[in-house]
Amino acid sequence: MQFRQKALSKLQSPEELDLPVRFARPQGRLVLAVTVAVMAAAAYWAFTGTVSSKLSAPGVLTRPEGSYVLQTPVAGQVTAVLAEEGQLLAAGAPLLNVRTEQGERPVRVVTGGTLTTLVAKVGSVIATGADVATVERAADPKDPMVAVLYVPGASGSEIAVGTPVDLSVQSVPQQRFGMLRGRVASVGRAPLTRAQIGGFLADSGLAEQFSRHGSPVAVVVRLERSSATPSGYRWSSADGPPYAVDSRTPVTGAVHLAAQRPVDWLLP
Repeated sequence: MQFRQKALSKLQSPEELDLPVRFARPQGRLVLAVTVAVMAAAAYWAFTGTVSSKLSAPGVLTRPEGSYVLQTPVAGQVTAVLAEEGQLLAAGAPLLNVRTEQGERPVRVVTGGTLTTLVAKVGSVIATGADVATVERAADPKDPMVAVLYVPGASGSEIAVGTPVDLSVQSVPQQRFGMLRGRVASVGRAPLTRAQIGGFLADSGLAEQFSRHGSPVAVVVRLERSSATPSGYRWSSADGPPYAVDSRTPVTGAVHLAAQRPVDWLLP
């Protein structure tokens, strides 16, 4: 009861009623004003600004038609090799002569293209269906190459035809000669299996590499041409490398995705 009377008497005492009340210091008002200004600027940027991003994916330079593994339809001993790696062969051109029980038989390429790998050698014995060569389909070696990138299946829908792509080429020092320029020509509709990738590239090792993290989507990149560079393609540097770029060279592509507003990341 004693404490309650003291509290009541203090409330009824007028001795401090005439003192001014300080709501906020000037420094506090400045901090509040700055905070409000920053939040307003952030909100304005979230609705009106844009953020660009890139999607990185591995790939390879190749011809649009891809490659195939040539298998021998006959068994026997190779007596002659009629072409060499890098040579352009017409459809049906003889590649090997094989001595069989029925006599000398030729092994011919199925479709025309560049002989990229020759497995069979003179004197070797081959069985029916054995791999003897790899042929890259191309009617003309001067036909432009493309880059095929293998992106995760879930990311394929983010890529639009015509999107710019920067390609780092394994055989070209990037710091010295820059990156190869290109644009997306097509995006695969469905993920690819390892067998499908290997069938197009005629390379089981690359197929395993590109499908290591699941079934990817193939993105075909059309390389931009230039008559002013030794390679015949446009680079981020003025001239690019002083030599031609070979097909079947590994690359890493940076696909420029469409710019987005920051607010789109928050809204469903």
